[in-house]
Amino acid sequence: MSDGLGGAGPGPQRRRQQYGASPDGLDQHVIDTETAEVRAAVRESGAGHPPYVGSPSRLPRRPPLPVRDPDAVELSGPVFGAGDVGPLDHDLTVHHRGEPLGERITVSGRIVDGRGRPVAGQLTEIWQANAAGRYAHRLDRHRAPLDPHFTGFGRCLTDADGRYSFTTIKPGAYPWQHHENAWRPAHIHFSLFGTAFTQRLITQMYFPGDPLLEYDPILLSVPGEAARSRLVAAYDPQLSVPEWSLGYRWDIVLGGPSATAFEEGER
Repeated sequence: MSDGLGGAGPGPQRRRQQYGASPDGLDQHVIDTETAEVRAAVRESGAGHPPYVGSPSRLPRRPPLPVRDPDAVELSGPVFGAGDVGPLDHDLTVHHRGEPLGERITVSGRIVDGRGRPVAGQLTEIWQANAAGRYAHRLDRHRAPLDPHFTGFGRCLTDADGRYSFTTIKPGAYPWQHHENAWRPAHIHFSLFGTAFTQRLITQMYFPGDPLLEYDPILLSVPGEAARSRLVAAYDPQLSVPEWSLGYRWDIVLGGPSATAFEEGER
């Protein structure tokens, strides 16, 4: 019998036994119990939205290290400049000998501040899973194939109008072992470096029409339906390239009432 992954393999129950444990060895029952307890506490508190609830057992056990001298961090941290970004770094489909598998897409948009002014020269990075929903990373244990022609990382600088553009492959959903049948919707991670490494902002872009959106704890942790909808890109035929790629438009707003939600909190 096919295992649904392209060949003969174990049935669903056996796969649960094999992959039910999280990467750090936590039992799935422990994770589910902790998650249920946290959600119950939130309901009792009357909070208007469910928080992002990873397993508390995964939370840091040591206090954060205070940064007493931000200037010293800048001196020891990475340094980036326009000369570090290559002309093809924005195209994630051309860095290997063959064509990557999957649906080729163009993702483009503007980065603006709270007053709608373009943020020019902004180092913008993305990373993502491949079309099968697997990251090219040693810790990714999803039993999906790696694509030898796709690494899933790219970067570019915004132009004078604050515009960025990437050519890539639409990522697939993947199980993340948060709970039984926990699948993350297709998404692309975005990182903006600001003018200094300590200003880095990280967020995620989702795709319209994905049935997994309403089940994703990370997306649902963003307060307000309007704020969540701003994390979902729009299909834009004007960005599609004939016979080549489908276009998605996603703008990033750094402040104000229409600000994009970042993982560090509201900006």
